[in-house]
Order: sequence, then C-alpha cells, then structure tokens
Amino acid sequence: MIVGDWRPAHVAAVSQATAHARILWLDVPGWPGNLPGQHLDLRLTAEDGYQAERSYSIATSGPAQAIELGVDRVDDGEVSPYLVDVIEPGDMLEVKGPLGGYFVWDAADPSPVQLVAGGSGIVPLIAMARARAAAGGGAPFRLLYSVRSPHDAMYRAEIAELTAAGLETTWIYTREAPAGWSGGVGRLTPAVLAASVWPVEAAPTIFVCGPTGFVEAAADMLVQAGHPPQQVRTERFGGS
Repeated sequence: MIVGDWRPAHVAAVSQATAHARILWLDVPGWPGNLPGQHLDLRLTAEDGYQAERSYSIATSGPAQAIELGVDRVDDGEVSPYLVDVIEPGDMLEVKGPLGGYFVWDAADPSPVQLVAGGSGIVPLIAMARARAAAGGGAPFRLLYSVRSPHDAMYRAEIAELTAAGLETTWIYTREAPAGWSGGVGRLTPAVLAASVWPVEAAPTIFVCGPTGFVEAAADMLVQAGHPPQQVRTERFGGS
C-alpha cells in the first residue's frame, strides 16, 4: 500500500562498494527527478505490516527515474543491514522525495565549491561532482574525503577518474593509508584543512557531509578559519 506520496521502487541492480557498503540502483516510476545533493525517505514493510523508514542521500541527479543510493551498514541499525546484506535485484520497496532544498549545488552558481566528506557522506557530494562533470566543468571543485582506510572509500575508482578530469582531491586516512602514502595518518586537523580547502578569500560554497562528530568538527574548523557560517552547509547522520 502506498501512503501519501510514497512511490514503489524496483531494485534494478546492486553492487558492493566496500566490505560494509553497497550501491543500489532503483527504478522509480513517476520519480520527478532531483537536484545534486538531495535525499529521499525509504520505507521497508515487513510481512507482519511493521514498517521502518530512513533517509538516504541520492548519488545521482537529473530528470531520470533511475536513481542511485550508496548505503553504509550501521551494525546495530534497523534498515541499513537489510539494504547492504539482504536486498537483491527484483525486490520492491518504497521511496518518498526528493527532499531537501538547502544542501544542493546550483550549477548556475560559478562560485568555487569545496566538498568535505566523511565516510558515506561522500554520497550526496559525488552527485554534485558528477553533475559538475556532466555540465562540462564550470565552477572549480575541490574534494576532501576522510576515510578510515583505502578499503573504506566509496566511489574510489570514480573519484580517481574525476580527479584526472580536474576535480582537486585530498584524501585523509584516519587509521590506515595505502602503500606508498607519503602523508600522515589521523583525523582531520585545522592545518590539514587549511592546506586542502579553498582559502577564505576565494569565497567558496562549502558542503560538509558525514557522521555527526566529523561534520561538527569540520564545520567548526572552517568557521574558525574564517569561512562565513552561511557558506558552510552541513548534512549529518548517525551518532558522533
């Protein structure tokens, strides 16, 4: 049963992104399209009628009814373990959206863009980077992506391609770096942030997404560095 503006979504394909994350491609008839950075609500209904809902960022944008989600497993979560470990092509679920009008990139804005991602916070930001690439360039983009190890990076191969095409990318490894890595290993610091992001005088629009603790720390560092708070847009999930 569909309630309100819930839409049935057909799982068209799945792929493993990391050992604990999956990419889901959904076909949603009637989907109105979405802007880069928007999210949706997803609902699962058990055979006994019990329902669970969660919000997920959308990795794609544009008018198509095929949408992509990147889902990282929360081990004690109620929905993500099912999406990462169980759901298969052909299964059905429900979605509602697109949602959110603040954490979106406007392709008509020529301002430099700084993307700051922690873990699966890369999902809405890859939508922005893809949209920028699809538009043939335009606003200069930089990406700072913090992950525990190279094995925990979602979209790693695609980020390498986008980097080769002009996306300026800085990796932060908090626990384990790849072979040959010459940088440090550890959490994001003000010094690393200052060396990686657009300077204040460039007046960038900054999008920060990730776990609550990461987002709060990164946003605080950006504001303390002099970036106007209204230029730092944040989206967070989960606990600290």
